[in-house]
Amino acid sequence: MLTSRTFVRRTRAGAVVKVVREHYLRDDIACGAAACRLCPPAAPGPGSGNAPGLEARPSGPASSLCPGPHFVLPDTNLLLHQIDILEDPVIKNVIVLQTVLQEVRNRSAPVYKRIRDLIQNPEKHFYSFTNEHHRETYIEQKRGETSNDRNDRAIRVAVKWYNEHLKRIEDEEKIQVVFLTNDRTNKEKALEEGITAYTCEEYIKSLTANPELVDRLACVSDEGKEIEGGKIIFPEHIPLSKLQQGIKSGIYLQGTYRASRENYLEATVWVHGDAEENKEIIVQGLKHLNRAIHEDVVAVELLAKDEWVAPSSVVLQDDGQNEEGIESEEEKENILKTSVNKDMLRPTGRVVGIIKRNWRPYCGMLSKSQIKEARRHLFTPADRRIPRIRIETRQADTLEGQRIIVAIDGWPRNSRYPNGHFVKNLGSAGDKETETEVLLLEHDVPHQAFSQAVLSFLPKMPWSITEEDMKHREDLRHLNVCSVDPPGCTDIDDALHCREMENGNLEVGVHIADVSHFIRPGNALDEESVKRGTTVYLCEKRIDMVPELLSSNLCSLRSNVDRLAFSCIWEMNHKAEILKTRFTKSIINSKASLTYAEAQMRIDSATMNDAITTSLRGLNKLAKVLKKKRIDNGALTLASPEVRFHMDSETHDPIDLQTKELKETNSMVEEFMLLANISVAQKIYDEFPEFALLRKHPAPPPSNYDILVKSAKSKNLEIKTDSAKALAESLDKAESPTFPYLNTLLRILATRCMMQAVYFCSGMDNDFHHYGLASPIYTHFTSPIRRYADIIVHRLLAVAIGADSTYPELTDKHKLAEMCKNLNYRHKMAQYAQRASVAFHTQLFFKTKGVVNEDAYILFVRKNAIVVLIPKYGLEGTVFFEEKDKPTPKLEYNSEVPSLTVEDTTLRVFDKVKVNIMLDDSNIQHQKMRMVLVEPKILGNDMPASLSAEASSKDEPEKKKKKLQK
Repeated sequence: MLTSRTFVRRTRAGAVVKVVREHYLRDDIACGAAACRLCPPAAPGPGSGNAPGLEARPSGPASSLCPGPHFVLPDTNLLLHQIDILEDPVIKNVIVLQTVLQEVRNRSAPVYKRIRDLIQNPEKHFYSFTNEHHRETYIEQKRGETSNDRNDRAIRVAVKWYNEHLKRIEDEEKIQVVFLTNDRTNKEKALEEGITAYTCEEYIKSLTANPELVDRLACVSDEGKEIEGGKIIFPEHIPLSKLQQGIKSGIYLQGTYRASRENYLEATVWVHGDAEENKEIIVQGLKHLNRAIHEDVVAVELLAKDEWVAPSSVVLQDDGQNEEGIESEEEKENILKTSVNKDMLRPTGRVVGIIKRNWRPYCGMLSKSQIKEARRHLFTPADRRIPRIRIETRQADTLEGQRIIVAIDGWPRNSRYPNGHFVKNLGSAGDKETETEVLLLEHDVPHQAFSQAVLSFLPKMPWSITEEDMKHREDLRHLNVCSVDPPGCTDIDDALHCREMENGNLEVGVHIADVSHFIRPGNALDEESVKRGTTVYLCEKRIDMVPELLSSNLCSLRSNVDRLAFSCIWEMNHKAEILKTRFTKSIINSKASLTYAEAQMRIDSATMNDAITTSLRGLNKLAKVLKKKRIDNGALTLASPEVRFHMDSETHDPIDLQTKELKETNSMVEEFMLLANISVAQKIYDEFPEFALLRKHPAPPPSNYDILVKSAKSKNLEIKTDSAKALAESLDKAESPTFPYLNTLLRILATRCMMQAVYFCSGMDNDFHHYGLASPIYTHFTSPIRRYADIIVHRLLAVAIGADSTYPELTDKHKLAEMCKNLNYRHKMAQYAQRASVAFHTQLFFKTKGVVNEDAYILFVRKNAIVVLIPKYGLEGTVFFEEKDKPTPKLEYNSEVPSLTVEDTTLRVFDKVKVNIMLDDSNIQHQKMRMVLVEPKILGNDMPASLSAEASSKDEPEKKKKKLQK
């Protein structure tokens, strides 16, 4: 049956257009109940997205309100706000209407994705019913009826139809459909129409066998609805429509709100747009922060210039037990208002409204209320930028000392903290599995097991290369190819070969796993890989970007098996000058999987002269020439103290910690990977100037180098920073015969001055330069098993050489730019997660060590502290010279040298000192490494020279505070 809807709309040009939409109604849409013989069987499949559907005998929890067998049908707001309840394994047999699903899709993409996952989960028995195309449940919008009221009516019509329909099933016990809504009007209308309807709270509280579900109820009181009798603390938020007008007219500025990790009464708003001035606005004080939460998109109003403030250098953590103590907040705000130099003042504003909330589920711990039998408690998030959250729970005794997840529901004007609800218990704090889970969740690393939909696109085993595969590939199995990787590496992306040609030149090949052969554009496996963006390597495990069958088997270029590859082959002379370059899809058979140490041993051996060793020696010789050329060109050789943990084979706890030693072969592999990446970048850019996926490394602003230049000057060394080449050359010259480690320290410091390298689309940018590599163009081609960017580059290259066909998304520069944004975010979060993993394992290592005394070097000096690096462990930490409730020693800070004089002892950057290291686990959620200065001994200061220090590899790299250290 066909029905049509007609409406009139105005185009951008102002013309009025009549639009007629045809709408098909059908009789063959199944109700989804397994016991129903009246409907055609529901077709599971990609179209419906349905798993097995509703059970014949609903096995959900027993309800005291509705004791008989029943299905549950929620409305839109209930799905949006109570998704945590619906995800609980207890809740089953839920009907999700098309009307509801469409509204959810328009209002919240993350919730929509979670609903789709529930519908596809066969254990949950959620069924998606296409009520808008069913002849008996479709309804027209009445004249004067809002679309919201029409949708509410459509939901009630569907509930009534279901109840009538299920009555006709011949069964001893009739199944009922229970309507759940938190909308008072909709519930009243439903009851008038004879529908069984409850609020979510009424229904959940009726599940007497599952009292723990009550904790997961979201507080649905809207933001404006205040807690009875509370004193108004915050100004009202301006409505969105007025905010948008204000932003257009320039009264307000729109930006992303970034809370401070060090000071909970201060935040920065990064203003959107290209305007140079007022790019960064400081917000200080509780009322001005006005209930904004880290990463929200907010509207700010600039304050008059005489109200501008300077960024505060005070560390303030919200650790008060008084829930509503606003007076103490005002005292703390006064601490921020110290007299400052006029030059330090920055544009300052106040948050007037929220444009978009970017809340996520937060990990942390419960701070149990002191009141006996209390149900309301404060939750302290692990991320110090997030305010504490008030939740209601009956399980406080059980949850104490556990890591839990909490979601925010709203923040009323008269509440010091936002309201939220308990979502999930992760396990005991300090436990390795729990802490790893927290680390992954807090850094937004997708780490759930690959779904069946994703796994269904993997090749069927046993897999082998077919005749069809051979047709379009070059057979290179006769070549002496080998791979060189870290020990224990199973995801081998790359292999190399080198052989002499008849004309006396050398043929060098870089062979990369052909992952794009297995991951085809747009399927579930591809979508999951792009979402993950990168493999994440933690200290004791890795979170794969692609399923293990590919990462450690079919794509991995293991020795003595045939593998599909994408090869980049050069003809070079002995001066490592490229004479010819060609790219081809190929089949290879690696003759050896070596570690860096094994490859080095072969190169150095006087007795080994087999084909692989000869190939390695040729590669090594060329690599040295390539490296020299690169460095002469201005490429930087920087340093970062990388550590390697030696794990106990049974407990998997770290038993030893040492800095990684780099061999010549590390450099050899790196040179050829860089060369392949540059060759491929040039090729794909030549073919696709508008949509090549490239990688650039912007030059740092000159002010970034201040600390490096001043520190070197204090040791009578000159560092030039006007170009990468000048920097590289001055770093090479910066040697001290009496202090050999100084050069490494300078390179570590130089690394801290750098910008982040990023992916971008060539058609959306005109600055391609890679500063660190001194290359005019660069991309990532050599690691497709662990980086999604490389898969896109493989696809572009395959099209460029005619080895594969293109597809629309590949040549859409806007989609590519969007993808680059996601990949940059995923890479950044993976980096932070890896650092957090090193920090956690460092704490585990020192847990059993007691106090350890070690040599250290000063990396930075602060106003009241020094930051030191301990080379033996690659560990960084802060030694503070102020301690709570202890007299503060006399401190003199000189930002020019830079130096800090404590009493009569002057400490300068790069000075060698001795420190005691120990683990401070007094705060179980924020354990940290404590460091105390032992040498030089501070005179006239009996107390331990200091206290706590945070391990360097913490959640995020330290933000450069150059503006604060004046």
